[in-house]
Amino acid sequence: MEILNYESAFGSEDVSSEKMQAAVEKWFRLYYRDKVEEGLDPCQRIAYTVVSKLVRWVFAEYKASAGEDFAKALLQQLDECRVAAVQMALIGGECYIKPVFTGKGFSFRPVPRNRILVFGRDAQGEPTDVGTVEQSSFGGWYYTLLERRYLTEGYLTVENRLFRSRYAGVLGFEVALDSHPAYREFLPSYTFRERLGSVGLVRMKTPQLNCVDGSCEGVSVYAPAAGLIDAIDRNEYLLGGEFERGQSRVFASRDLLREDGLQDNLFVGLDEDPELVGLTVFAPELRHQAFLERKREYLRNVEAVIGLQRGVLSDVSNMQRTATEISATAAEHCLTVMDFQRMWEEAVQQALSLCAALGQLYGLPESDVTVAFDWGNGVLYDEEKLWQEYKDMVDRGLLAPEVALGWRFNLPSDTQEQREYIRKKYMR
Repeated sequence: MEILNYESAFGSEDVSSEKMQAAVEKWFRLYYRDKVEEGLDPCQRIAYTVVSKLVRWVFAEYKASAGEDFAKALLQQLDECRVAAVQMALIGGECYIKPVFTGKGFSFRPVPRNRILVFGRDAQGEPTDVGTVEQSSFGGWYYTLLERRYLTEGYLTVENRLFRSRYAGVLGFEVALDSHPAYREFLPSYTFRERLGSVGLVRMKTPQLNCVDGSCEGVSVYAPAAGLIDAIDRNEYLLGGEFERGQSRVFASRDLLREDGLQDNLFVGLDEDPELVGLTVFAPELRHQAFLERKREYLRNVEAVIGLQRGVLSDVSNMQRTATEISATAAEHCLTVMDFQRMWEEAVQQALSLCAALGQLYGLPESDVTVAFDWGNGVLYDEEKLWQEYKDMVDRGLLAPEVALGWRFNLPSDTQEQREYIRKKYMR
């Protein structure tokens, strides 16, 4: 029997509200814009721009290190998918990172929110029963792997079902797992013998509160700006139409037009009496500046609701703003970036802890998965600039040199003993 939708195939209903499911669909539509809606011109690709800029800022100076080989190998595998995973989380509000055991270690596959169904959650909102969708093609067929993971008294059970269709995006009919070479080793069902306590996936969730239905689910980074993005696309459509309608037209009687002589987009033929019409030029005035100013205001509003620095999208000159406004928006921008850096940190720590637990279940030796993160100093403040300010304060007698050196070399300088140590080590 042919199955038409994921919920029917899983035999369960997604617990996400209808508002939330509609919002997720809209967020992905805003990002990909695979279908242009009537009256909208998405040529600026605002959602794509916001996500791509944020990801570059998040990982601009990122480094992570670990002591043991097991943790180093995991970090290397995570590095290969970190950009894609964070992009997916920013688009859909959540992204699941799936560890895949390779026999000696683990690789990772990010799963976007529109390929995740949640069938159960605990009191803290963590999923206890989820389904994921993985699509591929092979031998002229389209395949969809449905994987369900659920907990029973802390024990994780994983179920796999494979579907095949001649058409992309259609489930079609269920087939054996060995119909696709990538799934030949998969079991239809497997329950871990030891308690894992989770569904075996890393859940990466955006930090902002849910503004769709107030639930514990993550929301897209541009969720509060979705209406503004539509308004920008509508404004772009109107601006394009203004230019289209603003082209000069010459109205002429039909007998003056020749098939091989005059251009249709310039001359318009009329059937009236040529003695009354003759040639009439119509050249409407363009309202270019008004549309551009309206677009800039929409872009400024998008920057404000997302928490981006003023001018990132609207490209407004800093000369038009006060120093206080520049500092305030820059600080808010940095805090926004730091939120997403912490999101990735938490995901990495979850991934390493999860793989350490899974590794023991698969018979791997116990390993230390301690990891150190370095985000650089260019996101929140300029360390060299701050050091220069400290030196200026010392020169003016406003700050003890021991305190400045303590900050510079990350040493305590609160007590007399600590300051004496700094004087002996660094001062002549």
